[in-house]
Amino acid sequence: MGEKGDESGIPDAAILLEFAEAAIGADPARLDAARAAVIEAMGGAALSDAAAVAALFNAIDRVADATGIPLEDDKAAMTTEMRAHLGIDAMGTIPEAADA
Repeated sequence: MGEKGDESGIPDAAILLEFAEAAIGADPARLDAARAAVIEAMGGAALSDAAAVAALFNAIDRVADATGIPLEDDKAAMTTEMRAHLGIDAMGTIPEAADA
C-alpha cells in the first residue's frame, strides 16, 4: 500500500496501515501480530473501529462490483495488464436497465 504513513500526520498510521495490509492478506500470524499492535498502541476499541472500517471498504467494493459500477479511468489504466491476464474484461457487463 505504499509508504507507511509517517508523513500523514495520523497518530499510529504505520500500525493502522500494517493492520489494513494484514487484514487483506493471507497470513494469519501477520494478522494476529497486527491486531496485537493495534491493541497495545490504541486499545481494543480502536481495533474494533479499524476492523469495521476495513470491512466497510471491502463491502463497498463488493457492492460496486455487484451492481456494475464502472471502473474509474485511472484504475482501468493501472490494471489493464492484470485484467487481460485474468480475463476479467471478457466477463462482460450488466446490460442497461430498460426504462419502465
